[in-house]
Amino acid sequence: MIGSGYRAPWFAAALAALACMAGRADAAQCGNTAAGFESWKREFSDEARGRASAASLAALMGTSYSTATISADRGQKSFKLSLDQFLAKRGGNTIVSRGRALKAQNAALFDQIEQRYGVPPGPLLAIWGMETGFGAVKGNVNTLSAVATLAYDCRRSAYFTDQLYAALTLVDRGVLNTSTRGAAHGEVGHTQFLPKNVLTYGVGGSLDNSSNALNSTANFLKGHGWRAGAGYQPGEPNFAAIQGWNAASVYQRAIALLGQRIDGQ
Repeated sequence: MIGSGYRAPWFAAALAALACMAGRADAAQCGNTAAGFESWKREFSDEARGRASAASLAALMGTSYSTATISADRGQKSFKLSLDQFLAKRGGNTIVSRGRALKAQNAALFDQIEQRYGVPPGPLLAIWGMETGFGAVKGNVNTLSAVATLAYDCRRSAYFTDQLYAALTLVDRGVLNTSTRGAAHGEVGHTQFLPKNVLTYGVGGSLDNSSNALNSTANFLKGHGWRAGAGYQPGEPNFAAIQGWNAASVYQRAIALLGQRIDGQ
């Protein structure tokens, strides 16, 4: 006989599951197709009242399900390439030659950045070149629609819900609006900052201005542990900061290698 001080494992598990379901009962329900997006927006807006302004939630309600975002999110095959293949696909040699020219042309800017944040030009130029071809291709997907779509999508809903709240804050600050366009995951500017990183590491001003973007990128790296004068290749102290920039190993190694070549090391 089971006494009052004991519950069978299956019973405890069932109670935990019910509690979890109850905790989610009022949460906006994620989905994997466009079908539930409009309902999700209404549910999310109801939850967000008091945390987000009426104006920013009105901007959210004007968003559309972004099929371009979902397609990009499901198709990141280049991160599975070898380092040599990845560099060839991204135009590594062009990034190095163009990066060296920009470093020389903007020597005063890069000196100021290095003095302030301890980050040399190489990795900043590598990131700039890799992300947007030095500002040539910043993306043409509606930013709020992209972030809202990924917050709704079940694959990484929690992560992009945080990004969405950050985006709504940026709407209130006038940094983003319903017409802002960028990359497919909601990244904006010359070095492609997600909304939460704009809030945390942006140094002021539009990231469509290259100087603002480069200063913000250096601030990001410093915020992830960058130490002035330390190396940034794999196994060296500053490589961890580069790892904070992008989760893909091949991308991290590409930034380190291209940065080293641009810096002439």
